[in-house]
Amino acid sequence: MFENQPKGLYALALANTGERFGYYTMLAVFALFLRANYGLSPAVAGTIYSSFLMLVYFLPLVGGILADKFGFGKMVTIGIIIMFAGYLLLSVPLGGDTLAFVVMIGALVLIGFGTGLFKGNLQVMVGNLYDEPKFADKRDSGFSLFYMAINIGALFAPTAAVRIKEYAETEWGYSGNDAYHFAFAVACASLILSIAIYYAFRSTFRHTEGGKSVAGNNTAQPVEEISAEETKQRITALIMVFAVVIFFWMAFHQNGLTLTFFADEFTAQSSSGVQSMAFNVWNLVAIIFIVYGLFGFFQAKTQKVKIQTALLVAVSAIFLGWQYSNLPESTAVTAPIFQQFNPFYVVALTPFSMAIFGALAKRGKEPTAPRKIAYGMLIAALAYCVMAMGSFGLPMPQTEIVNGEQVAMHMADVTPNLLIGTYLILTFAELFLSPMGISFVSKVAPPKYKGMMMGGWFVSTAIGNQLVMVGGFFWGPIPLWATWSIFIGLCLLAALFMFLMMKRLEKVA
Repeated sequence: MFENQPKGLYALALANTGERFGYYTMLAVFALFLRANYGLSPAVAGTIYSSFLMLVYFLPLVGGILADKFGFGKMVTIGIIIMFAGYLLLSVPLGGDTLAFVVMIGALVLIGFGTGLFKGNLQVMVGNLYDEPKFADKRDSGFSLFYMAINIGALFAPTAAVRIKEYAETEWGYSGNDAYHFAFAVACASLILSIAIYYAFRSTFRHTEGGKSVAGNNTAQPVEEISAEETKQRITALIMVFAVVIFFWMAFHQNGLTLTFFADEFTAQSSSGVQSMAFNVWNLVAIIFIVYGLFGFFQAKTQKVKIQTALLVAVSAIFLGWQYSNLPESTAVTAPIFQQFNPFYVVALTPFSMAIFGALAKRGKEPTAPRKIAYGMLIAALAYCVMAMGSFGLPMPQTEIVNGEQVAMHMADVTPNLLIGTYLILTFAELFLSPMGISFVSKVAPPKYKGMMMGGWFVSTAIGNQLVMVGGFFWGPIPLWATWSIFIGLCLLAALFMFLMMKRLEKVA
């Protein structure tokens, strides 16, 4: 799985892991912070939340255009600096007045613009690693590994956000609202780590940065020339894919909005027994070690590696047994913690997806990237079918006035397994769609427009993220099952469009 990949992949992946850890730590509590700190309704909080996500994913288009001219590496560095300034502003507790609100909006703009310079261009650099013929057949697996690394950062983010907030409240005496800012401050530290990794291992990927080197020597590789007709075909195919993934991200990123509201207002706030082990991130890490240990054991070429991986599996299993024997009677379950399950599933399931697709490739039966994207849309629809069925009979969301502020009421104690299962299915959809989509863009994009086309992928994600607010508008006015049904219908329509356009898409794949 990790063999024969370019060395630069691991450096770029680790640099991205640090940045994503900070981003998802902030995002884990952001929607709840908006409602708690400013007393906003679900609709208004959802609009701000989705607008921020839209900004984060729209601005890579600008970053890509700039990088096509000035170089990918330069934009990555500038992006990290701008992001740091934004997170620094967001981490200052200023209260809930108008000034605090304006500063918060300014911080979001800086984070969005910095991410726009960083995110897409880093992924273009990853794609450029595979332009060398000896790595060409490793492109899809390389992006799967890169995507897995992103989710390692995201895996620890919800726990970090919850723990630092609780620590600020209990040990430092900050109010609940002010304590949120300490979760945002974690992002500042993670960006310092990210840029340190980037420059420490820059020699392994410097040839992918483009633009001018410090010495003035051109580090850009020669640009392949293709015909105007082929350029048009490729761009048309990419635009069709971009149009479809809008609806995936609209549905998927409900994890930070309506699915988090569901966790907060309709899900049991405590857990016990084996189920409670899922809410300790170290137990999830142990499971990941077991998965990778078993894969390493069966793929090992030497006895030494077999022994090492067997020991890893044994130690991890013993740890889980010890954790089970020392379980408390009850474990508190907070809404943000559910966001750890998606990255956990991504990391744990990536070896299986790579093994399955690898076996199919050897037999000449691996689905093309466009077909994988279509399957991903169908799987996403299935996830919301599960939510719809689990929501039948539940009351409508309601709020109450507490200390002069509108607060969401806890309406039911649905088993946490409903959300845990939904996140599992959504992750299957994500693994079919997101890393394969990024790989498809890096492969199909006309050489002169790589940055712009990768930016286009993020623009489609941005539009989908802006439409996330639809969930916030329907949270309350209509039954929960009807809210989830909206996403079912949209995902099915998008999948149908993909299958209708499949021949044109596979022609350039």
